[in-house]
Amino acid sequence: MSSAYSGQRQGKGAADATSSYDPRFFAHLSEIEQRHFWFRSRNRFIEVLANQVARDLPAGFRILEVGCGVGSVLGVLQRACGSGVVFGVDLYAEALTYARRTDRRLAQADATALPFPAAFALVGLFDVLEHVSDDDAVLREVYRLLEPPGRLLLTAPAHPALWSHFDEAACHCRRYSKKELEQKLSRAGFRIEYMTYCLSLLVPFVWLRRTIGKLITATPLGRTLTPHRLAESELRIVPVVNGLLTWLLTLESGLITRRIALPVGASLLALASRDR
Repeated sequence: MSSAYSGQRQGKGAADATSSYDPRFFAHLSEIEQRHFWFRSRNRFIEVLANQVARDLPAGFRILEVGCGVGSVLGVLQRACGSGVVFGVDLYAEALTYARRTDRRLAQADATALPFPAAFALVGLFDVLEHVSDDDAVLREVYRLLEPPGRLLLTAPAHPALWSHFDEAACHCRRYSKKELEQKLSRAGFRIEYMTYCLSLLVPFVWLRRTIGKLITATPLGRTLTPHRLAESELRIVPVVNGLLTWLLTLESGLITRRIALPVGASLLALASRDR
């Protein structure tokens, strides 16, 4: 969902080959990210691992979120990292308009050419890589920014088979297999400390929603619906369902705290280090 990226869309059905994100989503995301089960659960996993990294770091260490979007994860990182200093960067001025409400240090920049020296102990890429045609270039740039033994913490959508109208509306280039993401991290120079699928309980739910979506778009009425409209329906908060899924997904937090690798999930979560 974040948006500091560059390059052209290569995903299936890409309607606009120059777009890496649809800025129309920012207003909606600013309203729901603190409440929607998907964001709340993902952010909990981010907080758990960021806190583990921060325990061994001296006061004043630097954290950068690349693709900070509307800024909801910046507060999560600050809470997890205590005495660290959090920075955010995004490609879109529209996103930074909302992110500035967080009172963090912010900049507008392309993820493949970030205006910082190698001065960070932790860099976050939260649902950003899938938007970039040259994701290897982003990983190399993040590697450059880290002071050894700095860490990269990232999330990305999993399983190419789950590709749907939502990925098209979100301007995704791809969904990742675990093997593909491992290879890309290793190629950039990272040592993988921990990688797991996450949001595991959502896989049947996502598969069902997206199968129904494909059936709907095959009908005459459905063909009039844009991917953007269909994606917005997935982001709608249904109170009872939202509360139930939020509660169920808290069960994964304990497993991630102990760094247990889950065999399946709607997303991938990885912690990797630059050792030299």
